[in-house]
Amino acid sequence: MSSGADLFVVCKQCGSEVSPYITECPYCGHRLRRRAPKLPRPQDMPGAPKPGRHWAKKGRAPASRPRVRRRSSGYAAEVRPYATTALVSVSAIAWVVFHARPSLFAEMTIFGPLDGDWWKLFTSLFAYGPGLYAFVTLVAIALFGTLMERRHGPLVVLALFLGLGAAGALAASAVYTFAIVSGGNAGAMALLAAWAVPDLREARAGGDYDGDLLGVAAIAALLLAMPFAGTGASWLATVTAGALGLLFGLGLDRSEHAEA
Repeated sequence: MSSGADLFVVCKQCGSEVSPYITECPYCGHRLRRRAPKLPRPQDMPGAPKPGRHWAKKGRAPASRPRVRRRSSGYAAEVRPYATTALVSVSAIAWVVFHARPSLFAEMTIFGPLDGDWWKLFTSLFAYGPGLYAFVTLVAIALFGTLMERRHGPLVVLALFLGLGAAGALAASAVYTFAIVSGGNAGAMALLAAWAVPDLREARAGGDYDGDLLGVAAIAALLLAMPFAGTGASWLATVTAGALGLLFGLGLDRSEHAEA
């Protein structure tokens, strides 16, 4: 057999030009070879770069592919918002009970000096008067409480609502001679402010963020307007809890970046 620049071979039986990579002539069936030759691999072709050649000559191991860090939304969708559900449920049940027994409402709210009734700092967070006030505040608690609980867990939600809400009520009692504080308006503002901190930081840095800051601002404005609608909510308590919520959220945000 002869080859023509490795493009074909000539069958000795019938003289036909056939491919060099077959074992039998397709025209006469004459056996050309026992097994077909191996096809050349791309890296074996002349001028093809050898794998690892750029580092093998220098005696270095191949560089690993750089890891790309993706910004996480920070949410765990599988986490059940048990703390938020408990806060909203207790408030809703209390609202129904107050309408059946109005005297209990007066016993749980802050109406004048505390006179040693420090427990009212916490019970007043669940005492709502008008139904519209209860609806708006509980929607805000359910929304931002769920978001915070999926991001940081139930203990953070309870600390924000109960701790900062009570701190806001305490500030109102300390400033006003005859303070009136009822409802979870301050606790809702604390949850909203703490949740908004990461998005505010990203917006200030010109980066991308997950939330809707315009919508958050609208809800915050609605919470701040509640005290002026004769609802029994305290404007000072709401502002104080919101400011403390920003500081609390800033601390959480910095601790997360320190761990990253």
